[in-house]
Amino acid sequence: MATQNTNAAVRPHSQQGFVYLPLIAGWLVPGAGHFLVRKWGRGALLSASILGMFVLGIAMQGKLYGGAHDILDMLGLAGDLGNGLLYIVSRALGLGVDQAQVTTADYGTRFIVVAGLLNVIAAVDAHNLRTGRKV
Repeated sequence: MATQNTNAAVRPHSQQGFVYLPLIAGWLVPGAGHFLVRKWGRGALLSASILGMFVLGIAMQGKLYGGAHDILDMLGLAGDLGNGLLYIVSRALGLGVDQAQVTTADYGTRFIVVAGLLNVIAAVDAHNLRTGRKV
């Protein structure tokens, strides 16, 4: 019974302001959405995980998808775009665009895609925390 009253009291306060800011910030910079809603530990963990997977993927000479020629390339591009500014800066610097020359490049490509998908999930989680759907 007390839980319902607590949730009812939290929701109106959590709806004030621009509720999509943690979603957008969390997509652009990994962990930023959680930092905005003051979930420091969760934000640091997600930021380290996503950045770590992305950097490992680039270090393994993973491919960054630039265009979509078939359905699998479209899915890879969608996963890569989930990395936000990491993807944009890496493409601007010319990282991850060469043909795979080593056997670990395929694993690196998957690390980059999974980092993007995790970043999207984290951004949605930050939005849910901001709107009061999740505590």
